Amino acid sequence: MNKHKCGWCVGDALYEAYHDTEWGVPEKNDDTLFEFLVLETFQAGLSWITILRKRENFRKAFDDFDYKKIAAYSESKIEALLLDAGIIRNKLKVRATVTNAQAYIKIQEEFGSFSKYIWGFVNDKPIKNSLKNYKDAPANTPLSDTISKDLKKRGFKFVGSTVIYAQMQATGMVNDHEVECFRFNEV
Repeated sequence: MNKHKCGWCVGDALYEAYHDTEWGVPEKNDDTLFEFLVLETFQAGLSWITILRKRENFRKAFDDFDYKKIAAYSESKIEALLLDAGIIRNKLKVRATVTNAQAYIKIQEEFGSFSKYIWGFVNDKPIKNSLKNYKDAPANTPLSDTISKDLKKRGFKFVGSTVIYAQMQATGMVNDHEVECFRFNEV
């Protein structure tokens, strides 16, 4: 018997594996949170499957998502990234990744970790929605608006409310698995 899964992932093995093992799992590791922030930033305007298919290329290009290294990228490194066909070669998003790495470190210095900062918006407890169909999930919420505004105030780029809501879903701050999905009660 097949387990019911959220409709958005069905039919693509990579999507299903991501759904079954990562999406919506509460993530509190700063390294992984930064990886998702980078990937969600590049996803803006594109499909998530496009980003998933390039994820390993991003990992290689961006030094395993090491934000300390990324924060110190030189202009020549940025130019090399813009020539890398394995990633999304958007100049604004590449530069935003460097800026965001610098801002990320400042948040860590202020709060002790990025995780404490970001999870503080939900009092360290995931929001559990009750969606019958994944299409009923919002693109953003008043909370994602608030987080987006705060991140922008702290110097982050490409962190609009929709990007932040997708980040919240991916990292388990909000559980938007369909109620019939086998992962709904697991995460």
